[in-house]
Amino acid sequence: MAFDGITVAALARELTEELKDGRISKIAQPEADELLLTVKTPAGQRRLVISASASLPLLYLTEENKPSPMQAPGFCMLLRKHIGSGRIARITQPKLERIIRFDIEHLDEMGDLCRKTLVVELMGKHSNIIFCDDSGRIIDSIKHISAQTSSVREVLPGRDYFIPDTMHKLDPLHVTREEFISAVRQRGGPLSKAVYTGFTGISPVAAEEICYLAGLESRMTAGDLSDDMLTHLYRQFSYYLEPVCVGCFSPAIYYEGEKPREFSALPLSHFSNCTRKEFSSISQVIRTYYSSREALTRIRQKSADLRHVVQTALERNRKKYDLQARQLKDTEGRDKYKVYGELIHTYGYGLEPGAKQLTALNYYTGGEVTIPLDEHMTPAENAQRYFAKYNKQKRTFEALSELICETRDDIAYLESISNALDIAQGEDDLLEIKEELTQAGYIRRRNTKQKVRITSRPFHYISSDGYHMYVGKNNLQNEELTFRFASGNDWWFHAKKVPGSHVIVKSGGDELPDTTFEEAGRLAAYYSRSRGNDKVEVDYIEKKHVKKPSGGRPGFVIYHTNYSLVIVPDISGIREVK
Repeated sequence: MAFDGITVAALARELTEELKDGRISKIAQPEADELLLTVKTPAGQRRLVISASASLPLLYLTEENKPSPMQAPGFCMLLRKHIGSGRIARITQPKLERIIRFDIEHLDEMGDLCRKTLVVELMGKHSNIIFCDDSGRIIDSIKHISAQTSSVREVLPGRDYFIPDTMHKLDPLHVTREEFISAVRQRGGPLSKAVYTGFTGISPVAAEEICYLAGLESRMTAGDLSDDMLTHLYRQFSYYLEPVCVGCFSPAIYYEGEKPREFSALPLSHFSNCTRKEFSSISQVIRTYYSSREALTRIRQKSADLRHVVQTALERNRKKYDLQARQLKDTEGRDKYKVYGELIHTYGYGLEPGAKQLTALNYYTGGEVTIPLDEHMTPAENAQRYFAKYNKQKRTFEALSELICETRDDIAYLESISNALDIAQGEDDLLEIKEELTQAGYIRRRNTKQKVRITSRPFHYISSDGYHMYVGKNNLQNEELTFRFASGNDWWFHAKKVPGSHVIVKSGGDELPDTTFEEAGRLAAYYSRSRGNDKVEVDYIEKKHVKKPSGGRPGFVIYHTNYSLVIVPDISGIREVK
């Protein structure tokens, strides 16, 4: 569930209880679009994460600290100057908007009491953190929005702050029955959509829940309902939002198996097939739900440049491969030109001058063949013309056969790097992939004297039987694991014929149990390009039978007489060593 107005209302109440009258002791900006505030309260120190990320806007209390850049960004320095020791006087949410306002009191240079407002807008790609003075004028913002970027509202220093009303939605906490019915009828379309597009802060999931509580099919249109049925829907709408008015929330995450499907500040009855886990605070819900997703999103953002390099090279090589394949196909009929030349030499002595074709017995196939001739050439010249054409296509075939293999290897190599980017979990992993791309010549090294310090390490798991299993995160780690770390009797696993990680199981000279083989196979399947498939075929063999081809790229191997297993790419239950 995206941050809707109900979740923000729960956050506003929780932050009021935790942070009101607290003093801001530290302000950091660990990311370009994220703030970390440390607030001292009577109950102790609290940390507040405020993220205006376009892909994952967040706001929650946390106990964890985050490293900050050596040089604080300008917006962070501005906040430190004005509210570095300010008191949080009030935390509010306008209507049910996805906005939280922090009213902060502080002393100016003259020692006079002043008030500033930090506005946090959690609106998807339009998310922002805006710092305003006591008159509502923007001092600065973490993202500047000019008139060229948005025709709705400029967010620039000196502009007046206001909340744009582009959808003309109604306030759900103060709407009357008549206004509700009128708004739903005017919106048209499916009933649930009419609800979440007609009222501020209502998400599609909340609208679905309101329809479910009213016993109405969410795909129905308002035109299919009588006024009495819409009145019933309005009552359920009001009942559902009543806890918001009184500040009584029930934060929970709904799980499908072990995977979190949704979170909510109010109960979701229509998720009856899911397991509901309650939490003591909405911040705890947000931290739990988004922890893995936030890390993945951040890494994807940081890997965007590397992905662009890899994708550009892949597209170029795929186009090259298609062109080479077409040119190679054009040489498939080259042998017939050799036969034509031989047959002209054999039977051409009887041709009359100016003949346009020769019909002769093909002694290779036993059938007759008609050979086109250039009437202006002698039989010998026609034969030489066909031999020349044959030799040219033969040379083209030989050259293209070698080139197409090189291009295919380049594509496989770039796809393996793309897979490494997919499984990267930290900046160290990205640094190692960048170093590999630099060594391969896809990225130019700017400073040849600067040494790259790589601290990324392979994944480390322990099987149910106690055997250590290692998974390479990229080609350099695959190379290190297979040819330097593994011993001859250790076992090597890899998804069959797709880019993926090398998995090494340290056998210690033992005969591995079946469970360990299965778990290592699951790791190889999961950390491969085929992880989205229901079943993946995995090759496995003792490491001593795995060889590196002469001149092969990092991580590329050859092997024969291997074993195979078909496995589900699911690594749940396999213990990872951090």
